[in-house]
Amino acid sequence: MIKNEFLDKIFLEKCIKALEMAYQLYKYSDIDSVEKDIYRSACIKEFEIILEQSSKTIKKVLKNFVVSNSEIDRLYFKDVFRKAAQFDLLDLEETQRWLEYRDNRNLTAHEYGSGFAENIIVMLEQFIIDAKKIVQLIETHNNAN
Repeated sequence: MIKNEFLDKIFLEKCIKALEMAYQLYKYSDIDSVEKDIYRSACIKEFEIILEQSSKTIKKVLKNFVVSNSEIDRLYFKDVFRKAAQFDLLDLEETQRWLEYRDNRNLTAHEYGSGFAENIIVMLEQFIIDAKKIVQLIETHNNAN
């Protein structure tokens, strides 16, 4: 069992920075411009990457709270976040938002056109805050080691 593993936060931080930049450019682009479409697509892609990386990161942190790594390895996305709440790594409101982010991400995989992305775009400000909390979780984890 691997305990006290140092977790690299650089990739996640870069993705969050890219999302912040794409989101700002999206917000201030002309309504019907190609650039706005490009920035929206970048926002959606970074959202998806951060969502997956956050789940993988939390899984690694959770391994410090259980006897068996295989218990954590078997968890699906939503179960990872529920387990994080169980161990007070996330509060219940944060956990609920992560579950909603996942539901909205699943919609993007099955719908096309500009309309599908709007549900995610309106969540991005809070999502960025929540993603930064995952980076803080990594820092706390690494400092405890």
